[in-house]
This record gives sequence, C-alpha cells and structure tokens, in this order.
Amino acid sequence: MSLKLAVIIGSVREGRFAPTVANWFVEEAARHGRFEIDLIDLAQADLPLALPAVSPAMEPDPQRPAGMIDLSKRLGAADAFVILTPDYNRSYPAALKAAIDWHFTQWDSKAIGFVGYSGASGGLLAIEHLRQVFNELNAHTVRNYVSFPRYYLLFDGEGKLVDPTEPAAAAQEMLDQLHWWASALAAARSIPAVA
Repeated sequence: MSLKLAVIIGSVREGRFAPTVANWFVEEAARHGRFEIDLIDLAQADLPLALPAVSPAMEPDPQRPAGMIDLSKRLGAADAFVILTPDYNRSYPAALKAAIDWHFTQWDSKAIGFVGYSGASGGLLAIEHLRQVFNELNAHTVRNYVSFPRYYLLFDGEGKLVDPTEPAAAAQEMLDQLHWWASALAAARSIPAVA
C-alpha cells in the first residue's frame, strides 16, 4: 500500500526560511522511499482567521473559501503529515493554526511528525504546542522529530546543510516511526467503528 505524506510549510511570513528547510526534508523523505510526497505551502491557500460559525468537529465539511478547497482535498488524501514550523513568540504561526482549525476529519486517526527551526529552541516550543492541539484532534504525533536551533548557522548560502549527517539520521528515524504509525492507522481506519 502506498502511503501519502503531506509535508506542510507552516510559515507564510515574507522572507521566510521555511522553503529551504522544506526542500531539504522533501529530499530526505524521497530518500526514505516509503511515501508518496505532497509538499503543501500554506502561503498558497486562502486561510482566513475567522472560522465558520459551526465547528468542523460538528460539520466536517463547512463551506470553505474557494482558495482553501485544494488544501482541504490534499489534507484529506494524506495518510500522514510532517508539519514544518518555526517558533513565533514561543509558539507556532497563526496561518498554521488557521489551517488546523478549518479542518477536523482530515487529521483524525492519522500520524504526524514535526520539523522545527528557530533561534535557540529549534522550533521545540512550537512543536510541543502542536502536540497538544493534534491530540485533541485524535491524531497521533510520533515521538521523534527534527530540530534546527540557530538554523542560520547550519545552512550555507545555497540552502544546503553544512553538516547533514545528524539531521539526516534524525529525519530517517522520524520517517520510520511515521511510516509504522501511518500504516497501522490506515489499516485501523478501514475497519468500521462499532457504535
């Protein structure tokens, strides 16, 4: 069974570093070789912060802006996710929260991994907040993650890691965990729930 991995760029800030980290991670995921990869850039979606009147938990398919329909389909098609996020004020970006909150069933019973980057914390503060949010959405976050503290010292001017050995190993370990959980959860989702 081919598993679909959505790699989500969580930052939409002008001049963001996220695409550099995302390109590196997509190469690692391709090298892992066990997922069909879909790179999703939230900067390409219409993500209003004002949410629908009824929660997507109660109305799983609310009327969404036309510029969000493609995002919703791609999230729904994914078996697993890797969220790529910086720390913004000790948490994660508002655009990422909007993307999460506009959806519900798309995250349910799916596996999620994280790649973080920032100054001192390497995105870990954002990742810990995201674990709480995805727990509420009945998703499973894998233990391993990839973190880039002081990312501006780790990548060269061409966007390549100066020393890729440790981050590459961390990415492969996370992808192994993600694949195991995504496989188990995809099999479980195929079994009808007992009322």
